[in-house]
Amino acid sequence: MKDILKNYSGIILLLGGILAGSLIGIFFPNVVTYLKPLGDIFLNLLFVSVVPLVYFAVANSIASVEQGGKFGKIIISMIFTFLLFIIIAALFTIAVVYLFPTEALPSTSHQLIENSANDTWGDRIVSFFTVGEFAELFSRKNMLALLIFAFLTGTAARKAGQAGAVFRTFLASGYEVMKELLLLVMKAAPVGLGAYFAFQVATIGPQLFGFYAKPLGLYYTSGIVYFFVFFTVYAFVAKGKIGVRQFWTNNIYPSLTAISTCSSFATMPANLQAAARIGIPDAIANIVIPIGSTLHKNGSSMSSIIKIYVAFLIIGKDFFDPMNLLLALGITIFVSIVAGGIPNGGYIGEMLMISVYQLPVEAIPAVMIIGTLVDPLATVLNSTGDTVAAMFVTKISGEKFEEPKEFAP
Repeated sequence: MKDILKNYSGIILLLGGILAGSLIGIFFPNVVTYLKPLGDIFLNLLFVSVVPLVYFAVANSIASVEQGGKFGKIIISMIFTFLLFIIIAALFTIAVVYLFPTEALPSTSHQLIENSANDTWGDRIVSFFTVGEFAELFSRKNMLALLIFAFLTGTAARKAGQAGAVFRTFLASGYEVMKELLLLVMKAAPVGLGAYFAFQVATIGPQLFGFYAKPLGLYYTSGIVYFFVFFTVYAFVAKGKIGVRQFWTNNIYPSLTAISTCSSFATMPANLQAAARIGIPDAIANIVIPIGSTLHKNGSSMSSIIKIYVAFLIIGKDFFDPMNLLLALGITIFVSIVAGGIPNGGYIGEMLMISVYQLPVEAIPAVMIIGTLVDPLATVLNSTGDTVAAMFVTKISGEKFEEPKEFAP
């Protein structure tokens, strides 16, 4: 019980803050005007800390990549599998929200998205990827341009060899410092989001709760369907009927571990044990599962689509516009892969979403709240999906399954 409380303490505190804010908004609506500044301060701190973290995290990751390709076919197969599963999860979720739409939340934000209505697609594409001055890179309004610059910086640092060693150390150190800064800021999340939620409850009222209920219901329903149906299909493609039986027989413990710990990293040993019992070669399991715990996020892919959909409902904008859907897939891939290795990476994805779609800041608390509420199921999908991904990689890489064996740490 102590371990469960420890692992879920962050979520419990955040939900407690949201509940307290809701009660204040319902019973003491006159107080919310004094609380809203606390929410604004928290969001501003989040913006300030996230932007440099994104730069250091991406640049450091690229700069740290080894020069040689040691993994060859396995790595290529792994990358293909991760991308395929993430995109399938996103497309499935898009289909779900299309077939079961949610009514838009009444809002006064419509005028906030009219400024860019007269921009051509060419202008918007240029604005997404470039800025006029270097100083403009480090702004939450130019996240895509910052990502590209960070990627190029990391590539240049890696190619510089020994001459760039000091700079690579700087990138690694900067990443660690900014990571700790973000973790410090997030300690204020229960108070900050609670204050913001109190304001939303007081101003929007009961409609707010009805609005959140259906997206959450859609996520949990579609997530459970994806868990049982799609993972079964992946296991069958990888190893036939026996693969389906082996996967589900050995996926019970990892699933329970994911629910109880709410951590993909904590579920990794259970996944490695399941992989050994399924017969996945160690050379594949020991690469795909550890890397997948950071870079392969089926649940995050689905929650990203839900959060973008909710943000569009809040501002009354058409989510199903082809360009918006294409950008949603791009953001989802980033959130599921790149941001997966960053603490609170989902929040970074939300900042990117706000930047790309030019959405109002008021959409952030809503998507953060949804991200928190879907976290248990998302963790199960994220973590246990690594085992079935390792099975799939074994199949498409041409490797042979071994005799099932007990896992030896």
